[in-house]
Amino acid sequence: MHFPLLQDIVVLLGFSVVVVLLLQRLRLPSVLGFLVTGIIIGPFGFGLIENPEQIEILSEIGVILLMFVIGMELSIKQLASMKRTVFLGGLLQVGLSIIVTAFIFSVLGFSWNEAVFMGFLFSLSSTAIVLKILYDRNEITAPHGRMALGILIFQDLIVVPMMLITPMMAGTTGDLYNEVLLLVLKSALVLALTYVGAKYLVPRAMYLIAQTKSKELFLLATIALCFTVAFITASAGLSLAFGAFLAGLIISESDYSHQATSTILPFRELFISFFFISIGMLLDLDFFMKNAAVIMLMVVVVFILKGGVVSLTAAALKYPIRTVLLTGMALFQVGEFAFILSRIGIESGLLSEEMNQYFLSVSVFTMLLTPFVFLFSGRATNFILRKIAPGSHRTVPLSRQDAQEPEDHLLIIGYGINGANLAKAAKYADIPYMILELNPQIVRQQKARGEPIIYGDAVQEHMLEAVHVNKARIVVIAISDPRATKAIVSNIRHISPSVHIVVRTRYVKEIETLLGLGADEVIPEEFETSIEIFSRVLTNFLVPLDELENLIDSVRADNYQVFQSHKRLQTFKSSTIPDFKISCVRVMADSGAVVGKTIEEVDVRKNYGVNILAVSRKGQMIKTVFPNVKLLREDLVFVSGDQEHIDSFYKAVT
Repeated sequence: MHFPLLQDIVVLLGFSVVVVLLLQRLRLPSVLGFLVTGIIIGPFGFGLIENPEQIEILSEIGVILLMFVIGMELSIKQLASMKRTVFLGGLLQVGLSIIVTAFIFSVLGFSWNEAVFMGFLFSLSSTAIVLKILYDRNEITAPHGRMALGILIFQDLIVVPMMLITPMMAGTTGDLYNEVLLLVLKSALVLALTYVGAKYLVPRAMYLIAQTKSKELFLLATIALCFTVAFITASAGLSLAFGAFLAGLIISESDYSHQATSTILPFRELFISFFFISIGMLLDLDFFMKNAAVIMLMVVVVFILKGGVVSLTAAALKYPIRTVLLTGMALFQVGEFAFILSRIGIESGLLSEEMNQYFLSVSVFTMLLTPFVFLFSGRATNFILRKIAPGSHRTVPLSRQDAQEPEDHLLIIGYGINGANLAKAAKYADIPYMILELNPQIVRQQKARGEPIIYGDAVQEHMLEAVHVNKARIVVIAISDPRATKAIVSNIRHISPSVHIVVRTRYVKEIETLLGLGADEVIPEEFETSIEIFSRVLTNFLVPLDELENLIDSVRADNYQVFQSHKRLQTFKSSTIPDFKISCVRVMADSGAVVGKTIEEVDVRKNYGVNILAVSRKGQMIKTVFPNVKLLREDLVFVSGDQEHIDSFYKAVT
């Protein structure tokens, strides 16, 4: 039995593995490898794909999943804070791009409607490529990332009116007024449903699904939500990608966005690779070679003019010059939605076949250039800043995010008894901490109490990245699942070789395995309970502390083998030891036999029968007390002795 689609997928994946592997050796982005793969196996290359239309369908799923994940990374509140960038910035960029492009094509002899339509095409940038690279580089929340995202959202919205206007410019449309009015009403309804779903419906539904602890059900529910909203928006005349973005926004308002993201990521990576490969398959190599000079000139013009328009837009919104330059270099390419629009242009007679080939060649080539531009954008920006504003240049990490991002914190995985007690201790000691917990009921309860807790499975690397494990000082794994614990330790070590990992486990037999996987400390419950009991018992028998500590260290290191030896500890009966106490006494007198004099002058041991161990003065601890140290008013003096002599000293300083 012959399965053409399966054969195409085998060819597609096989070639992409080889090409991406080779480019990775050269430290080039995987996106570039997928585009090159498409060029090689496409109909204009070796023609190895029998059904490119079916590959395009799979690629559309990749765009949907990409936009879904981007939506989950944001929130409605964050998006509302970007409304100026989305609407004003997007309108400026698209409007100026259309005007500049239309003017150039009018000068070249094109009719006004053809020139405006070319402006439509070149005003759109690649949402899939730009957001994928920004996401991979952890720059989606950087200033230039937010600016690029805002403009791309507007482009995805404006492409629908462009599709309606194109037939009208060609004189082949019907009642445009009613179509636009119907589209506005449908859009308003979709946005209203999005708000209601994000606020009331989805969080409750996801809570019920999470309570089942079924990963399969959680995955099905997440994908079902994504494709349902995408289908609704597409039925309303909006794009599938925009609907997927709205679905992501809906989940972002719940406690389950991080877990949903980690669940979707493997599928997104697979299908988005299909998208980039399908884009590469569009490039006609014969046409490109015959017209290479003209195409390369057009690419340079597009880079300069479109990048300049985007930079001008960012400058108009009063972004810093670094953000202005980076945003311009991020959005210079022609996007995938322009391909959809170009088909309508061909059907309406506004785009000839020859001009469409020029457009496709320029578009694909600018997409091929995008990863390289991103790769060198930081250095190029620094070079430009040095030239135009000497002294203002600063090397700023591109991936810098919100200052609220946790750093040098304690990460607690599992909020059972041990995790809860550790969180209380961290709060008491004013140590910043985050909690990762898989029980939705606990997450809901503790979040209501103000705990920094996130729902998610720490076995998945994305969840560890979401709680910034690479920036944590210590990770404590306090869960009771041995298999999951091993996977978590291994994943943490893959992300961060340096973070200190403390693991709580039940049994001694698991210690060696966990240490081998990368744990720094493993604390078995069966040991620690016993250690705590015998340490308190031996303390009561007045075993010297150094011997007791040595015994505990030996027990932890040798798994109780130390008890097989014949060595005995020295013990004392409590009746043979005098009743020594340690007390803290505040010096409150202004003058007297003690205040303002040195310890040697007072002769504290002879006159008061106490030893001075340490002195705290204005928050500074004097741990080594020499005879020439003076005792001053407001000092806290730590003394040892029996109760009678301590009382005598107390009276002398108050």
